[in-house]
Amino acid sequence: MQLDGISGTSAGAMNAAVLADGYAEGGPEGARAALERFWRRVSDAARLSPLCRAPLDVLFGNWTLDNSPMYIAMDLASRVFSPYDLGMAAFNPLREILAASIDLRRLRTSPIKIFITATNVQTGRGRVFRNAELTIDALLASACLPTMYKAIEIDGEPYWDGGYAGNPTITPLVRECNASDTILIQVNPIHRPGVPQSARDILNRLNEISFNSPLVKELRMIALLRRASSHRKAESALWARMRIHRIASDWMVKLGASSKLIAEWRFLLRLRDEGRRCADAFIAAHGRDLGRRSSLDLDAFLEGV
Repeated sequence: MQLDGISGTSAGAMNAAVLADGYAEGGPEGARAALERFWRRVSDAARLSPLCRAPLDVLFGNWTLDNSPMYIAMDLASRVFSPYDLGMAAFNPLREILAASIDLRRLRTSPIKIFITATNVQTGRGRVFRNAELTIDALLASACLPTMYKAIEIDGEPYWDGGYAGNPTITPLVRECNASDTILIQVNPIHRPGVPQSARDILNRLNEISFNSPLVKELRMIALLRRASSHRKAESALWARMRIHRIASDWMVKLGASSKLIAEWRFLLRLRDEGRRCADAFIAAHGRDLGRRSSLDLDAFLEGV
């Protein structure tokens, strides 16, 4: 199986860029090694961070910062102060880590097409950055949470996290790639049972719904175009022919918003191993569907949308 293109936002944007650069250097093994080096650097940079799990959570193996005094203080401060009020928000340790992990010149010639989305603060529209125009700023913009960091300015325009406009954006995969199979690696749960009660859980669910909305709309468009059996125009045919697959983990539903700030190496390894387990399960169940038919029933997946 050959990767033709990757569309990613936020952490997915980092993974996409590091993977494509590593692949350009050393093929699949180079991609795996590059990803491990990148996340090891992230973990090492966070080793002395005050954002750490409470002792009882460490004891019981709970992957949450909800009981961390520093996280609670930061969470409360973010509701009163903006990043523009706090000078520390101008510093982003990811800048140096990305610069050490990616050769942008090599990435521009990678055989894997990269599509990184960031959200224009003023227009609300997504901007897609491709291999030739990728910069460290573009990657930081794609992961710029507005309650934590100042907007990233690119070509005189301010940008926030790409999840608000496309998470991920499917359109360039359809229009600019030759492959007819798209595999969704879903991290943010679309369905979360129960009704959130605390202010923190309500905000987390609102963010999940906001980040998933663009993806659901694009999948809905594909489903509708498939139902149109005649008089398809060229553009409609491109969307209708796309075979959709999905890799997701039920374990992600158990993780709260604060877990996104945990950079302990054991936790990152746990996420990696869970991803590999889900990928192996997908290949065992649907490997033969690739190149033949969709394994994701969009009509059932989007029922009620």
